[in-house]
Amino acid sequence: MKPVLHLLSNENLNSESPGSAPTVDDADLLDAYSAAVVQASEKISPSVVNVEVQHQHKGREPRHSKGSGSGFIFTPDGFILTNSHVVHRADRIEVTLSDGRRYPARVVGDDPDTDLAVIRIDAPKLPAAQLGDSNKIRVGQLVIAVGNPYGFQCTVTAGVVSAMGRSLRSNTGRLIDDVIQTDAALNPGNSGGPLVNSRGEVIGVNTAIILPAQGICFATAINTAKFVAVRLMRDGRVRRSYLGVGGQNVPISRALARHLSLATASGVLVLSVEKDSPAEKAGLREGDVIVAMDGTAIQGVDDLHACLTDQKIGAESELTVIRRTAKLTLSVFPAEMRPMA
Repeated sequence: MKPVLHLLSNENLNSESPGSAPTVDDADLLDAYSAAVVQASEKISPSVVNVEVQHQHKGREPRHSKGSGSGFIFTPDGFILTNSHVVHRADRIEVTLSDGRRYPARVVGDDPDTDLAVIRIDAPKLPAAQLGDSNKIRVGQLVIAVGNPYGFQCTVTAGVVSAMGRSLRSNTGRLIDDVIQTDAALNPGNSGGPLVNSRGEVIGVNTAIILPAQGICFATAINTAKFVAVRLMRDGRVRRSYLGVGGQNVPISRALARHLSLATASGVLVLSVEKDSPAEKAGLREGDVIVAMDGTAIQGVDDLHACLTDQKIGAESELTVIRRTAKLTLSVFPAEMRPMA
C-alpha cells in the first residue's frame, strides 16, 4: 500500500482505534488514480503523433488507398517509433503533431518481424518521450495508452498489465517475444502509439487487438523496441540469418528420444531445401528433423527462428538432426536473410 498512501495526507486516514489498521476513503483512492492518469497522459501526449499513409496500387486502373496509425517521438530531432504494418510499402507518409503541425515523413527502417518501424520528420527541438524499462513492470500495475483511434487525436485509455511474456505472431510468421498484454482499450488507429506507466515512461508500443474479444490488447515491450530501433537507425533493417529450409513442427517418439539421448520430444521436420542455400550446402535433406543448433534444443520452428540471429551470419554452426533413426551433426554457415519486399 506504500505507493498509494504516499499520495494521501494523514488527514484522510481513519484512526478510530490505536491498534486498528488505517483505512483509506474510496474517493481519495479514486483521486489518486485519476491524478496518476492525468499526469502520465499530460507528460506523454505532446510526443504522440498521428501517422497518415497513402498507398498507390498499380494496375489497369491505378488507385490510391489511405490508412492511419499512431507513433511517438523518441528523439528531439524527429525520429518516431511506430508499427511496421502502419507504414510498410507506403508511398506517402504525413505526420501530424499534437499541436496540429503537419510534416512529410520518410521511413528510416522497417522490421516486419517485430512489427516495428522508425520514421523521421525534419523538425527541430521536438518533445521526445521518455523510454522506460519493460523488465521492471509487473502484472496488475497501471498503464495508459495514448493514440489516434479512428482519427480522434490523442485519445487516452487506462487499464492494467494483464500478463507479461506473451508471444504474438507477426505478419511474416515469426513470433514477437516478450509481448505485454493489457486491458487498456485499443482500437484501429492506436497501432504504433505508446503504452506508458504512471510516471509517463513508455514501456510498450501498442501493436494489436483481438477483434472478437474485449480487453485483450497487446504491446511490444519497449526493451525490444529499443534494440530494434537502434539497428533500424543504423542499418535501415534488422539483420537476421537463415538456413533456407521449409519446415513444420513434429513430435519425436519417446523411445527414439531416449535411444538417441535427445533433450527434446519434438523438432523441425525439413519439408523443403532451397537450392544453393546454406542448408543444401551443409547436406541437409528433406525428411531430416532438426533437434538442436549449437547445443540449444530446437523444439519447433519458433526455436529455430530465435537461434538465427545476426551473430550467426557467416559463422560456422552445428546442426543436430535425426535422419531416419540416426543422430547426425552437420556444419552449416547461415547466410543473411533477404529483407521482406
